[in-house]
Amino acid sequence: MTILGEHRDIAAAASVHDAAPGADVGTGTTGGTGGAWQRRFGIGDRRFARLGALELESGGVLQDVTLAYESWGSLDEDRANAVLVLHALTGDSHVRGPAGRSHPSAGWWEEMVGPGRPIDTDRFYVIAPNVLGGCQGSTGPSSPAPDGRAYGSRFPLLTTRDQVAAERRLREQLGIGHWALVIGGSMGGMRALEWGVSHPDEVDRLAVIAASARATADQIAWNNAQIASIRLDPEFQDGDYYDAGDGPRTGLGIARRIAHTTYRTAEELEDRFGNRPQGQENPFDGHGRHQVTSYLDHHAEKLARRFDANSYLTLAETMSTHDVGRGRGGVAAALQRVTARALVIAIDSDRLFPPALVQEMAVHIPRARWQVASSPIGHDAFLLAHPGLAEWISDLLGV
Repeated sequence: MTILGEHRDIAAAASVHDAAPGADVGTGTTGGTGGAWQRRFGIGDRRFARLGALELESGGVLQDVTLAYESWGSLDEDRANAVLVLHALTGDSHVRGPAGRSHPSAGWWEEMVGPGRPIDTDRFYVIAPNVLGGCQGSTGPSSPAPDGRAYGSRFPLLTTRDQVAAERRLREQLGIGHWALVIGGSMGGMRALEWGVSHPDEVDRLAVIAASARATADQIAWNNAQIASIRLDPEFQDGDYYDAGDGPRTGLGIARRIAHTTYRTAEELEDRFGNRPQGQENPFDGHGRHQVTSYLDHHAEKLARRFDANSYLTLAETMSTHDVGRGRGGVAAALQRVTARALVIAIDSDRLFPPALVQEMAVHIPRARWQVASSPIGHDAFLLAHPGLAEWISDLLGV
């Protein structure tokens, strides 16, 4: 057990994946931004892989699929040093690097990925895709459909298996036979686990952090509240809002407030904010806010500027349908398929993915290593640097 850190507010890819700013590649929106990335912002460090048509678990077909991704390090001659890093719900491919016009947020895991870091880019070729259904360059609801209009309400339901199928196409296009490591936290951990179950021969090592083998009733309930807040926003317009302004930013902001509260602990919020007013504002006059309200407002506004509400819906619904045991004889039987050297990590204060739920994976994955990190922060602690995680990942990679 370890205490997590304190709160803190290339080569080797094929040239056909590169594109100059303004090129007809990527999936920028066709009308209003809706918070999604657009080509006019510049591609930044993104590269794009055109994957063609993708058959979905539902039986439908998603045409002209593109995955945006970023990479660091170099692929060895034997192509055996590739690491796949998978982001959470509102994350993206920008694991490392500064924020800017092309990348709305700074790298979200710089403490873990980079030269000399636990996932050492001097040793490994690291790839981080923006998830299928996302809004930072990969095909999602804000992308142009074959008729040239944004998908909007026409975008299909996706499952975790669909997202992994797209990532597998990316692996094939890059000429990588197998992953040295697949790693992810939260929603990224769900996809990492699905990789290990669906394609055990293609994953040498697996690290699942603050995630579970299936969605629970509690998780589905919280997702439902967030989904409803977006759908009930008058600006949602049944999902077809891209040519009508900024879209359901109010509803998306409410969803973010709900989610962010579940990502932290009551104890941490109390310790940081208590019932204190925000600055000179007076909560008794009907307009003034408490400090914790201002904190949630900040996160709501920040997300609404950089994320698309339809993508939020798509990914929340994907998380709610996550179940590695579906059609495989149940969770325990499915987890027995994993052959990778596996590491499963829980956070002791995580109210969304409590340790007992996370431990189910460690119990049923053959020879899995089980660790519990201690933190007052809750679920979001998986994003923070701490010596335990660095040690565990380094050990998994044989450093």
